[in-house]
Amino acid sequence: MTLLDKIWDAHVVQKVPDGPTQLYIDRLYCHEVTSPQAFEGLRSRGLKPLRPERIYCMPDHNTPTHDQDKPIEDPVSKTQVDTLSRNAQEFGLKHFGMMDHNNGIIHVVGPELGLSLPGMTIVCGDSHTSTHGAMGAIAFGIGTSEVEMVLASQCILQQKPKAMRIIVDGKLGEGVTAKDMALYLMSKLTTSGATGYFVEYAGEAVRNLSMEGRLTLCNLSIEMGARGGIVAPDDVTFEYIKGREYAPLGEDWDHAVAYWRTLRSDDDATFDYEVRYDAADIEPMVTYGTNPGMGIGITQSIPELDSIDPAGRESFLKSLDYMGFKPGQKMEGTKVDYVFLGACTNGRIEDFRAFASIAKGRKKHPDVTAWLVPGSWRVLDQIKAEGIDKVLEEAGFEIRQPGCSACLAMNDDKVPAGKLAVSTSNRNFEGRQGPGARTVLASPLTAAAAAVTGVITDPRTLLVNK
Repeated sequence: MTLLDKIWDAHVVQKVPDGPTQLYIDRLYCHEVTSPQAFEGLRSRGLKPLRPERIYCMPDHNTPTHDQDKPIEDPVSKTQVDTLSRNAQEFGLKHFGMMDHNNGIIHVVGPELGLSLPGMTIVCGDSHTSTHGAMGAIAFGIGTSEVEMVLASQCILQQKPKAMRIIVDGKLGEGVTAKDMALYLMSKLTTSGATGYFVEYAGEAVRNLSMEGRLTLCNLSIEMGARGGIVAPDDVTFEYIKGREYAPLGEDWDHAVAYWRTLRSDDDATFDYEVRYDAADIEPMVTYGTNPGMGIGITQSIPELDSIDPAGRESFLKSLDYMGFKPGQKMEGTKVDYVFLGACTNGRIEDFRAFASIAKGRKKHPDVTAWLVPGSWRVLDQIKAEGIDKVLEEAGFEIRQPGCSACLAMNDDKVPAGKLAVSTSNRNFEGRQGPGARTVLASPLTAAAAAVTGVITDPRTLLVNK
């Protein structure tokens, strides 16, 4: 059995003949954007959540990253955030509102509180729910009608996805991160290469990732078209979970770990598709187009037109035209206007440590506007406890309050039209960070290098021990 098989089969309530599986859901996360209609559906049908103790709500997409102790100025954002609060109160659900110490980006908070655990099935009305697969869980995004289904029944109707395994052998080089690994995989597999599959990540390079790195890797699974991503839980996972607020305690902990250790694909497990890569081939990555699969190593050049499949040349040129780039162009040295560190992809403490390692002893470039946004209040606490805030402030950076921020144009943090942002977020679609904004996806190290030099820069040239 694969790891997917083991967790999926343990949650099957019934199989509809010639139809989908009724799958039990351990944890439902609700945020303010995709839940209002689901709650209204319950209300109109006179229903209540079946198991409210398994449901957690928090705003993140619309929350401003400054002055959170004041009313939200944008009327649409305020309505959505206030509506979530009212719905949670009416239906008796746990709600971590703005300024609550447990608030933040839902895909950052879930793992850090110990709410997302190995062996669980986890859903949320958000595609990047795949992040929680790093805990050794089946986690995937669902639509609003499905959110209503889970609220009412704690189950969902789903076709079981096919199983895919991506193995990354060897060790990542200096200055190469989990974000670079994910962007590399997308550049090879394309944004549709894992469509219909649930991806298990394996191999030495994956096992050597921290939990933060694994969360980043699984976060980006959806950008390959996958239903989700998963990493088999191990001692790294258990050490990360132990002692967290909602983690099992005492004998319950011992029993949980004993079970979690069984959550691995059997040695003779068969995958529907398997692919293998060498970590030594991965360097710091940047995107040059308008989907996350349009990426290259930072020392490489944008592909020439004749290397692109004829069927894709029109969209390739359209993407480059939007970005203001040309075939064959080098990305290094490109002027940068904005830098964004944060999102459910790279808003964790490890990401701020990485950014600070480049910023320390240097200064923010005067032409760069930088938004450094922790993924949660607890991450902000860690930043302060480790003195990272002082390092960044001395370098001319300001740390903002937690939220999704400039990952998507649903709050105040929008990149102006025509400006180029180096972003640690997950999507570089046209207008994703603001109407007309241009986005280059990169790791926290590469973002930091751009922030201090003012241009796209290979972060390996700035590492202290270089």
